[in-house]
Amino acid sequence: MVKPLHFKGDKKQKKRKRAAEADDADAPTSKALATTSGAPQSVDDDSWVTADVPGDVAGPVLIVLPTEPPACLACDANGKVFASTIENFVDGDPTTAEPHDVRQVFVANRVAGTENISLKGHHGRYLGCDKYGIFNANSTAISAEESFLFIPVPDNPSAFSIQTQRDTFLIIDESGGKPTVRGDADSITFNTTLRIRMQARFKPKLRASKEEKALSKISRKELEDIIGRRLEDDEVKKLKKARREGNFHEVTLDLKVKSSHDKYA
Repeated sequence: MVKPLHFKGDKKQKKRKRAAEADDADAPTSKALATTSGAPQSVDDDSWVTADVPGDVAGPVLIVLPTEPPACLACDANGKVFASTIENFVDGDPTTAEPHDVRQVFVANRVAGTENISLKGHHGRYLGCDKYGIFNANSTAISAEESFLFIPVPDNPSAFSIQTQRDTFLIIDESGGKPTVRGDADSITFNTTLRIRMQARFKPKLRASKEEKALSKISRKELEDIIGRRLEDDEVKKLKKARREGNFHEVTLDLKVKSSHDKYA
């Protein structure tokens, strides 16, 4: 489930207490119970990172266009698609861009049974491109026009071109002074080269890395309690590696058998 977006500088809104809870001052709140029980509080990583491969693209995304000053794809509540100036980035580097306006964010989802991706706007409607190469975000359902293929740009790491179902590409046109977005480019060029910024918690490699670290977080004492004896350094490393790789029980059994053999040797 995608959670509401938070931008830098936003103040956290305090939840209103129900009248019954306000009257009963002695009743412990769920937050207090969680704190006193010692249960770890889960914190989602809402930082923004760059998608490296098409398989990374998921969840809330910011589609950074090759413009100067940096801009991104956006849509308004009426479904009009336009280039929106980016305000949040570090030292003028668009590869560090983050959204400051909900209109700049699309939610990417894989279209079932395909490599294509759908992009839903903040207003709950899908980005589409018609046969004339005109983008809009008015569709309430996904059809071929609302399905896009993210193609890696050769010799340009972490760069993509977005291909429509008519084999044309999303392109930014700055010839008229004000940048406009079209979907009628026949080939991949500089003006079709995009960067995709996404929330870190949706990036598969980062998510897997965090799960791996969580699995490796077990103390030496806990491992020694499981095996039933003091462990050597190499045995501790072996057990932690086994937890990450999913064969912890097999390695544990081997060490227990070894311990029993040593005991009766």
